[in-house]
Amino acid sequence: MIKATKKWLAIKISSGLLIPLMVWFIITFVSLVDANSSQTQVFFSDFFKKMIMFLFLIVAFTFYTLTISEVFEDYIGNLKLKNAANRLLVLFSIVITLTLLIFLFKI
Repeated sequence: MIKATKKWLAIKISSGLLIPLMVWFIITFVSLVDANSSQTQVFFSDFFKKMIMFLFLIVAFTFYTLTISEVFEDYIGNLKLKNAANRLLVLFSIVITLTLLIFLFKI
């Protein structure tokens, strides 16, 4: 399979997975808006909820990285600049995702 086709397919799959996860995320955090810190800690002490949040973060940042990368492909003409932007994007995505996951599992 061509690299562009794999990337397109990954974007479509991640966006399909992101729809129910985003609905869960919105419903969950609307219910936690007025919660204090102890209620939030109780909520995230449930292993199942923690795993859904883990999956949401991984899929969201994967989708984010793939789609922004496509913007770079379309609008940056200089190959070196495009590669540097893509590498920085991937690095940023990995660092932010790992940071969020560490905070999630410390709760």
